[in-house]
Amino acid sequence: MAITTNAICNSFKKELLQGKHDFDTSSDTYNLAMYTSLATLGASTENYITGNEVSSSGYTAGGKALVNQGVKVSSAVAITSFANLSFTGVTLSAQGALIYNTTTDGGTGTTDAVCVLDFGGVKTATAGTFTIQFPAFTTSAAILRLT
Repeated sequence: MAITTNAICNSFKKELLQGKHDFDTSSDTYNLAMYTSLATLGASTENYITGNEVSSSGYTAGGKALVNQGVKVSSAVAITSFANLSFTGVTLSAQGALIYNTTTDGGTGTTDAVCVLDFGGVKTATAGTFTIQFPAFTTSAAILRLT
């Protein structure tokens, strides 16, 4: 398996300190793209890649836009997360996913990687719905947490 278990991308950590990502307003758009077990994704991933992205009936390259749940701080933990995301009418097999920022930066769209999700094995859908279920929007479970 070439997808690293759930990793926050190193470039994202640096870009946070540079102010490149905004999870608190609707000014930044984040996508989720899915990948086969042949994809090479991990903490060193810097941008959205097309290599070994799922290519199946009903799935569009680049994935789909996520709905941000906002930002909050509680008990000294800052969090953000996304609403569950469904791909309907698809036939596909995926090992993991990449969340990346698609926001226009200086007139060009970005593809800045945020984090890699490992599904823990190949998951499939056949002419059905494939849903990514995000953890609860809490300080102990949210998909992105700063402690």
